[in-house]
Amino acid sequence: MTVIERPPLDFRGRVRRRLGAAVTDGFFRGAASSASWLPIAQPWVHGVEVERNLKYRDSDLPEHTLDIYRPRGRQGPLPVVLYIHGGGFRILSKDTHWVFGLVFARRGYLVVSINYRLAPNHVFPAAIEDTCAAWTWLLKNVERLGGDPSRIFVAGESAGANLSAALTLATTYRRHEPFAREVFDAGVVPRGVVPACGLFQVSNPERFNLTPNTYFWDRIVEVTDAYLHGASFDHAHGLDLADPVVAFEQRGRPDRPLPPFFLPVGAWDLLKSDSERLAEALRALGGRAEARVYPRGPHAFHAFVFTPSALRCWRDTFGFLSGL
Repeated sequence: MTVIERPPLDFRGRVRRRLGAAVTDGFFRGAASSASWLPIAQPWVHGVEVERNLKYRDSDLPEHTLDIYRPRGRQGPLPVVLYIHGGGFRILSKDTHWVFGLVFARRGYLVVSINYRLAPNHVFPAAIEDTCAAWTWLLKNVERLGGDPSRIFVAGESAGANLSAALTLATTYRRHEPFAREVFDAGVVPRGVVPACGLFQVSNPERFNLTPNTYFWDRIVEVTDAYLHGASFDHAHGLDLADPVVAFEQRGRPDRPLPPFFLPVGAWDLLKSDSERLAEALRALGGRAEARVYPRGPHAFHAFVFTPSALRCWRDTFGFLSGL
């Protein structure tokens, strides 16, 4: 069995990165919580109803729950979006990402927004294992929920984009992991995939050529350290589901046709090259993929839904989905 290890950080390095992560987590949680109290954020204002904290695994962990966003008054069966939140695999939750559920649901989609286990308490492959479990739960329950089993899409941002791509990898390639085999054996491939501003290779953060010990360097390296340090696997290609872009580049033709991908990313996003690289890898395999870059967009820019770049991104996203 292979175990991933990295050189240990000194005390100052650990404190600096943990403090930076705590500040980032606190900021986004506070902003999301405060915004959720605004009148415009209330689901009923948008004709949406929400069912919260359904279990998708036989577990009492809050990480194994999901929320359902359902447009009121729409006749089913509805197109479905499985939404996977971001946060570097180690912070945030479905509750901080309520805006994405509202945006999709108000356009007529049944949204399944999931939690998953976070690092460093739960290292790779915990997050993708939970994502796969949520996918199989959805397939078993989609008709009961009023969804269309032939129109299930997958979307996410940042770490959620990585998990969206990794889940799609599991639906299209036969793999060794039991949870990935269950996904493949279910026989359903997403109708389309929208992985926004993704980190599609968690290993090798040095590829970004950032100055060591700066804020952005720390934020990227701490993702690698938290998610992969101590992770273990017992077969070849064990990092595929953490590095889906590498898998798509190296594993050859998939066992099933790839679904179309739309990869929105901001021009100011440090991760922009990963989206462009993934689109190129998918096209080389015969897939349909576009990495669309939006001017003046930082990381996860489309979460600020009223900015010009975000409005354009959402318009393009729904244009992509409606064409499938």
